[in-house]
Amino acid sequence: MNLAYLLSQPGVEEVLELRGTFGFMAFHGGSLEERTDLIASQAARDSNSSYYGVHQPAGLRQHVPSHRFTADQSESLAAFLSHVDVVITVHGFGRRGLFTTLLLGGSNRQLAKHTSTHLRQALPAYGVQDDIEQIPKELRGLHPANPVNVPRLGGVQLELPPRVRGTSPLWWDWEGPHPTPHTVALITALAESARTWRSDSSGSKTVDYPTSV
Repeated sequence: MNLAYLLSQPGVEEVLELRGTFGFMAFHGGSLEERTDLIASQAARDSNSSYYGVHQPAGLRQHVPSHRFTADQSESLAAFLSHVDVVITVHGFGRRGLFTTLLLGGSNRQLAKHTSTHLRQALPAYGVQDDIEQIPKELRGLHPANPVNVPRLGGVQLELPPRVRGTSPLWWDWEGPHPTPHTVALITALAESARTWRSDSSGSKTVDYPTSV
């Protein structure tokens, strides 16, 4: 299964919004990794950043591995990846022992450190892990074909547990209309990370890609 197959499915929405050269992505969005598209797209709008997302409709939960989202399968993805210099890809995960921990993988470790500073300030009740060696290997986002590593300066793969996305039982009685307070704080921190990021030679990709992922 790949991106082209996913885009051929009824109800799947591909979204491209080109603005600045900082980018946010949520290509496992919609019903698959819930609220990731809301978080990434709002952070992009709030920071005048670009956004690319693939949103699956209710009833469809097809998990295409990140490294199978390649530019040769989508003109919109190709346009996004050629437009941005650096990116934060937003994902959702749930794992015992990590339900209040945010993981920052990807090849641009300087951006990971920069973003983690803003996240820790905004979300003091959560752990923020930016030590690549402490992140489970399958969640590190280091495959060279993963879209997070394709832009000129690479990027950060941000893995979010259910609670900070507002999808855990903690929020069973939350009626909105806005996202939960934790999610709002997350979006604000991500937008501020994008606004205050200054890419330079020291902000380039800083991780050697393993051959086994």
